[in-house]
Amino acid sequence: MKNKIVKISDIKHETHDVLNIHTEKPNNIDFVPGQATEVVINKEDWKEEGRPFTFVCLPKDNHLEFMIKTYPDHKGVTNKLLSLKPGDELVLTDIFGAIHYKGEGAFIAGGAGVTPFISILRDLKDQGEIGTNKLIFANKNAQDIILQNEFQAMLGDNFINILEEETAGYAQGRIDLEFLKSCKVDPKQYVYLCGPPPMMEAVKKHLLKLGVDKDKIVQEEF
Repeated sequence: MKNKIVKISDIKHETHDVLNIHTEKPNNIDFVPGQATEVVINKEDWKEEGRPFTFVCLPKDNHLEFMIKTYPDHKGVTNKLLSLKPGDELVLTDIFGAIHYKGEGAFIAGGAGVTPFISILRDLKDQGEIGTNKLIFANKNAQDIILQNEFQAMLGDNFINILEEETAGYAQGRIDLEFLKSCKVDPKQYVYLCGPPPMMEAVKKHLLKLGVDKDKIVQEEF
């Protein structure tokens, strides 16, 4: 894809550290739910600083949307995004991504690793094909849960949260074999996995012990 310059139409906080950015949608841009693009801030001193961010909108939408976790203490691209406003420009380059929907199963995400799943689940909802898909979402605390209300409305009891901090109404701890069993993860179905590398490595080992075929694990490092 040739570089596309897009203007920001709306930018706001989705959570305390996650930005929701809407931009205009250029012609001839096509992606599959779950894919990402390299994003560059179109300002001096930032044009060589590309970062991969996932589309969370639907391919048919007339805008583009991104959910981006910010790290103010890093003084990098995500910190600079916090200073942007409507009318500022981003440059989109290549489109890529290993996570594509292959069939019903469990989506397992750690933190902002949920972003590839947002467009996939929104697309399934739009087509009336949510089926038995479930989302198992691990975060540090309840304030970190991205799109909690939307996922709850979309998935009902198949939206399962687990937090590091002890919080009333939520499972507490990390995703281990017993937790996967309690979530009734079907080893015959697909499992979609995205999050920090240590979390993914640990969860993958548990999935294999559960009997999930390694070819049924669809993953991408966040």
